[in-house]
Amino acid sequence: MHPRSKGALLLLLLWDSCCQDGNIPGGRRQKTAVNLRKDKTAKEFRTGTTRTWIFRGAIGALAGLSVVLCGIPALAGQNPDAAGTGAQQTNQQLSDQQQSEQKTTGRINGTIVDQTGVAVVGAKIRLTGEDPSQNQEALTGDDGLFALANAVPGPFHLTITAAGFATQEFSGNLSSSESLTVPQIVLTVASVTTEVRVVPPSQVEIAREQIKEEEKQRTLGIIPNFYVTYIPDAAPLVPKQKFELAWKSMVDPVTFGLTGAIAGLQQAQNDFGGYGQGAAGYGRRYGAAYGDMVTSTLIGSAILPSLLKQDPRYFYKGTGSKRSRLLYAIANSVICKGDNGHWQANYSAILGGLAAGGISNLYYPAKDREGAELTFQNTLIGIGATAAANVLQEFVIRRFTSNAPKSDPGSSAKPSSPIAKVFRPFVREGD
Repeated sequence: MHPRSKGALLLLLLWDSCCQDGNIPGGRRQKTAVNLRKDKTAKEFRTGTTRTWIFRGAIGALAGLSVVLCGIPALAGQNPDAAGTGAQQTNQQLSDQQQSEQKTTGRINGTIVDQTGVAVVGAKIRLTGEDPSQNQEALTGDDGLFALANAVPGPFHLTITAAGFATQEFSGNLSSSESLTVPQIVLTVASVTTEVRVVPPSQVEIAREQIKEEEKQRTLGIIPNFYVTYIPDAAPLVPKQKFELAWKSMVDPVTFGLTGAIAGLQQAQNDFGGYGQGAAGYGRRYGAAYGDMVTSTLIGSAILPSLLKQDPRYFYKGTGSKRSRLLYAIANSVICKGDNGHWQANYSAILGGLAAGGISNLYYPAKDREGAELTFQNTLIGIGATAAANVLQEFVIRRFTSNAPKSDPGSSAKPSSPIAKVFRPFVREGD
């Protein structure tokens, strides 16, 4: 026990022994003296009692002071030592933890090259492991090297990407405090996949290209030969294309020239005398001839073919015996190919001729109008003229037509409708 503590304990024992009977030492004698001397006054007795209490207070104060003086130094001597010890333990624990962390992390190194062994610069290496928070990335330098520091030990996965190269991957296991150099990683050139989608052209697009070629066809390099196709399986025309082809034919400069020649011949023979002579008569004849051409072409080659879904062109045969080709050409004055590819009666041309003849009665001189009879006669004459023109197309005109194919095409169209069966001998290939 500390000496000061022993002194405090003695004072406490002294205090306890003095205060057990409620008097201080000498008090018993004082009390005896008071009893013997009955003649002491009350004042003296009170004075002795007061001194007793003062003495007790002094003893109590002295004992408390001793306890304070003995206890505070002991506490003061113990707390600094305890605080210092706790701080040292905390610092030691942090230091041990840091050393433990430094010891557990590792390092991953490697080299990225291409197939020729040349270092790949700027390749991205992504490190992933069991702890997503420890993922990291690095780029290769000029020498293709990369380094991933502070890598967490355990299984890891590397993903290597670079522009123009296929993605490569590498997996491994890193030990504590290990500096692991992975095997050289070779990047292969990324394969280029080119998707080529072949979309066949539509029938409209095919027909458009074929019409462009037909519009270049001119007999003797001058006269339009637009309504003949040398392609046996030519694509059918849509209504718009039928009207475009008719318009090209009507406004062609050669058409105006031929119309003028016909009008001059009529005036020279004084045909349609109701028009008279001179420039006025020639002008009337010219207008009538051009009107005939416009109405027959517009109605028979555009309007009705669009409504009846028939092809107004002549399909050149070019193969077989001369007899079969001749019959084919004549038959095509009354039959035609439909937009469905089947042969059928040429209602468009026949009805178109009748319509054009009926309209012509509106502008021809009154004395030259002979009613329906003349109209039907002119229609039959028109069919005959068409047959003659087809024969020329089959045997003669092709040789003098520019932009026509050099070789004879084979006929792929076969009659399949009832009308076509009637004319089968005329359209089949001969021997």
